[in-house]
Amino acid sequence: MVSSRARKVTTNTLQEMKRSGEKIAMLTAYDYSLARLVDGAGVDVILVGDSASNVMVGNDTTVPITLDHMIYHAQCVINAVDRALVVVDMPFGSYQGDSKLALKSAIRIMKESGGHAVKIEGGKEIVDSIKRILTAGIPVMGHLGLTPQSIYKFGTYSVRAKEEAEAEKLMEDAIALQEAGCFSIVFEKIPAKLADEVSKELEIPTIGIGAGPECDGQVLVLHDMLGITKDFSPRFLRRYADLGGVVDDAVREYIEDVRQGSFPNSEESY
Repeated sequence: MVSSRARKVTTNTLQEMKRSGEKIAMLTAYDYSLARLVDGAGVDVILVGDSASNVMVGNDTTVPITLDHMIYHAQCVINAVDRALVVVDMPFGSYQGDSKLALKSAIRIMKESGGHAVKIEGGKEIVDSIKRILTAGIPVMGHLGLTPQSIYKFGTYSVRAKEEAEAEKLMEDAIALQEAGCFSIVFEKIPAKLADEVSKELEIPTIGIGAGPECDGQVLVLHDMLGITKDFSPRFLRRYADLGGVVDDAVREYIEDVRQGSFPNSEESY
């Protein structure tokens, strides 16, 4: 297996995994403690996602999170990671203005956080920004389909590219991102059949979230798959644990022990 042989996962590792048919496992992380556990378990890619705006700050959308916030979370993750490739989301407002702004923001992320790559949402309209970022030697991951930073444009988090014209545009955008130099593309909430077709058309690996099983890899928000968040249950989410329940039980037991005076006991005292 390519991933198990790799001491350090790089963008080239992901290319090799696609060629060999080995699926890529990607998860989000935003802090040192959880990133260390995720990396130690062997995940291939850690995304420092702008979803931190939701799960770490409690915002309704990803729009409010700033470049400074993203750099801080990326620093925390980088300090924890030995093996995984760390990709950092470029937040809303950090690249939409022009390609010079995009390059400046990407350089800040790489220089101040130590991240390994950046991720940027959009299709043909951001190709110039991608090319300019690449001139600085910064790897870029694309993101098509549901693009959460555009929530106020679309007004809903529903599945994208269900109509033929939208599907054709997504294929064109994906090819444009590949030709611009992206090393990978995330497909979010698009029909599985379309994701399969585009993945087979592209030479670069695709990572799906709500895009079916035929993408070259999958990504989930860590807090969702661990069952820490309880108010988010999209069809694509599989919960692998109920840490929300575990935490609730543990905290209640701790409170009870403190109230009763059974914590700390003599063995837990100096």
